[in-house]
Amino acid sequence: MKDLFTGVLPLCRFVWRQERWRVMLWCCIMIIVNVLVVLTYTEIYPSAVERQAMAQTMRNPAMTFMLGPGYGLDDYTIGAMVGHEMLLFTALAAAAMNILLVNVQTRSAEEDGRQELLLSLPVGRVSNLSALLVVSLLSNLGLALLAGVSMASLGVESVDFTSSLLYGLLLGVTGLFFAGLTALLAQAAESSRGSLGLAFSVLGLMYLVRGLGDLGREWLALVSPLGLILRAQVYVGNIWWPVFVMLVGSAVLWWGAFYFRRERDLGAGLIPSRPGRESASRLLTTPLALAFRLQRTTIIGWLCALFLLGLAYGSVFGDLELFLEGNEFLRDLLPAVQGYTLTEAFLGMVTLVMSMMAVIPALLTVLRLRREEKSGRLESLLALPVSRGKVLRSFVQLSIMVAIVAMLVSGLGLWLAVNAVLKDGYGFLPMLGASLAQLPGMLGIVAVAVFCLGTQPKYTGLAWAYLGYSFVAVYFGGLIGLPEWTAKLSSFSYNPQMPAEPFRPLIAALVLAVSLVLMAAGAVGYRRRDLGL
Repeated sequence: MKDLFTGVLPLCRFVWRQERWRVMLWCCIMIIVNVLVVLTYTEIYPSAVERQAMAQTMRNPAMTFMLGPGYGLDDYTIGAMVGHEMLLFTALAAAAMNILLVNVQTRSAEEDGRQELLLSLPVGRVSNLSALLVVSLLSNLGLALLAGVSMASLGVESVDFTSSLLYGLLLGVTGLFFAGLTALLAQAAESSRGSLGLAFSVLGLMYLVRGLGDLGREWLALVSPLGLILRAQVYVGNIWWPVFVMLVGSAVLWWGAFYFRRERDLGAGLIPSRPGRESASRLLTTPLALAFRLQRTTIIGWLCALFLLGLAYGSVFGDLELFLEGNEFLRDLLPAVQGYTLTEAFLGMVTLVMSMMAVIPALLTVLRLRREEKSGRLESLLALPVSRGKVLRSFVQLSIMVAIVAMLVSGLGLWLAVNAVLKDGYGFLPMLGASLAQLPGMLGIVAVAVFCLGTQPKYTGLAWAYLGYSFVAVYFGGLIGLPEWTAKLSSFSYNPQMPAEPFRPLIAALVLAVSLVLMAAGAVGYRRRDLGL
């Protein structure tokens, strides 16, 4: 038994050195966003009257499905608002961080041969999983403490230290729970893609179960860990037992992961993969079809999520006019154009935000090429009569198509929900135009990714950083007082918030031209550089 855990401490340092920057980046983003939200809410909702107007909007069943039950709606303090509107989404981010961390260090490491190399050294059979548990535990504990202390240090009366510490611990135990879940699923699947797909599918299922339970079936909400953490009533009731239940659940999942890792063969999975077809489909005869085949599950999953996001945003429009009329600060942020209602102005802002979400699957699509390159699989493809340029062009084409479809799907969900809650409804063609008008800014983000992929492949993460910067500068810039020029550095700032702002063909053409130049430069660099760098 002792030999199973040989070399755990050196492996802890090894795993942490591999993942420290990603973990710290995830944690910093989550903490900064929550701190900004607290500061922003104190500016937007300075009076109890404005907060109660927001509470009326939160009583909408669609908001309950999306955010969870609103505890403290009768006295909607800043703390109650943050706990209600931010806990679930930040917990989802913590879950995603841990899913990615564990998948990379378990099933992905086995696929790449790194795990076999480690086992050739004097280390135990479950030492790497033990080291991963330690790193996950310390990372989530650090997230919990830093999030709690940073939010409590803002000096907001209703955001006190005890409640903020509970908020942070709920994030930490959620991350630890999904780390254990991913470690267990990694023993079941035979590939990293399968393990990752299973983990995120379970996360999505738990979110859906939690939403259905919050609409009236309490026992159903308690089945989901996402519903369980909301029962802590953070900043309102401050109930601690969900933290301990989540810790017990995490311990059970990690125990299962250790047990099955000890029993199974390296590289094998508990669930055998189904045999493939004897002959390939004709749809796989082109690089474009291959690119889609590799990512179809991810693309379909994101399209479904964006459709639901559009429905969620559209569902709040029924009470929106009354809410915006009672909040001067928010009204000043919207484009003030004569002849348009506040609802139409808000519609433009929502469409802009949805475009920033819709570009994520497009980025994932084009950057998948870098992953294929690093794994060595791309060399096998290029050994065939297929040029580098054609392969890159295929992934870029698929990325652009995904961006277009993603924006149309989210716009469709928004249009359906708006017409369901507004008496007069809203025209389909104006909604279609507002959605398509966001494409130039989205293609600008894709162009940055292509440029990095072709010229500086080690820094493709800059595309994600640019997207994050765009979201903060364009959406939060006015709230936190950033200079106007900071927003102009983002391609999204040139997208019109239709219908309150007109579509400007010349501006759109210039953004597209710059995007094409970046893509062309990336294509030239990709053809010339060495693979694997």
